[in-house]
Amino acid sequence: MFKSGTKIVLGTLVAAGALASIPAHAGKTVDAIKARGQVVCGVNTGLAGFSQADSAGAWSGLDVDICKAIAAATLGDANKVKWVPLNAQQRFAALQSGEVDILSRNTTFSLTRDASLGLHVTGVTYYDGQGFMVTTKSKIKDAKQLKGQTVCVQSGTTTEKNLTDFSKANNLNIKPVVFEKVEAATGAYFSGRCVAYTTDASGLASVRNKEAKNPDEHVILPQLISKEPLGPMVRRGDDEWLAITKWVIHGLLEAEEYGVTQANVDQMKSSTDPVVQRLLGTTEDTGKLLGLDKEWMARAIKAVGNYGEIFEKNVGPKSALKLPRGANNLWNKGGLMYAYPIR
Repeated sequence: MFKSGTKIVLGTLVAAGALASIPAHAGKTVDAIKARGQVVCGVNTGLAGFSQADSAGAWSGLDVDICKAIAAATLGDANKVKWVPLNAQQRFAALQSGEVDILSRNTTFSLTRDASLGLHVTGVTYYDGQGFMVTTKSKIKDAKQLKGQTVCVQSGTTTEKNLTDFSKANNLNIKPVVFEKVEAATGAYFSGRCVAYTTDASGLASVRNKEAKNPDEHVILPQLISKEPLGPMVRRGDDEWLAITKWVIHGLLEAEEYGVTQANVDQMKSSTDPVVQRLLGTTEDTGKLLGLDKEWMARAIKAVGNYGEIFEKNVGPKSALKLPRGANNLWNKGGLMYAYPIR
């Protein structure tokens, strides 16, 4: 009996090993992307540092670069992206209906969103938390000083729910002033209709930099009242597309950890480091497991840089937003960014 059982187990393991090396077949989303020659990417209508179009219609930002990297890996060209700006109310329906292939739009992962919308979370591209912005003349130094005060907030967001939870938990009786569009919420705050404006801390920095007549007249309070892991989402039912989007994100992180940059990616192809060799496709062909070619990740890095480069140019200390790396640093530098191994 034991020997027979052992044979079954060993046979199962052998079969599993064989399956592990089978190249992936493109799913329906990838087929559609290749047929049209574009990745359709849903982005914010305008959030500096994350997704924003300039006067010529060129898009830039951290969320934008993630889509460009995925297009480079999948189609061989980072410019083969159609940008679809979406507000908070539109974003999930646009992805569910197939209007966009991927939603890369400062969207928080939560159980409800992951389990009930027919969507898949991919990977965290920015760890954030909800905060408050007030005027310096208000003399408010602590979020709990907002007791009984008006706070501008956008509807249809985790931000609105977090504000209500924070108010109830601390018996603050905060009075939310709710707007469908973020532009209306920020406009109301800057016109003095609300004592504070609340959203993710990165969004507060973006709004202060972009919209305040004098950014120095506004302060972002130090307390964060929530956890907001932000990242792209895709539709359920296409595991191949999910795998590509997920592994491009981890590849950008792995590239930073091993020193592969936009500038040196070609030179690094001669590296003797086994991790770098796998990442750039000079030894093992990891691309075939995703339905891609062996240089899928090398193209993505060459198009936009590694994760650290993407962070630095869009939202980092040397950018207009001047956000610290903080929790978004690599795991071996005190942060939360931890790449799954590319092997």
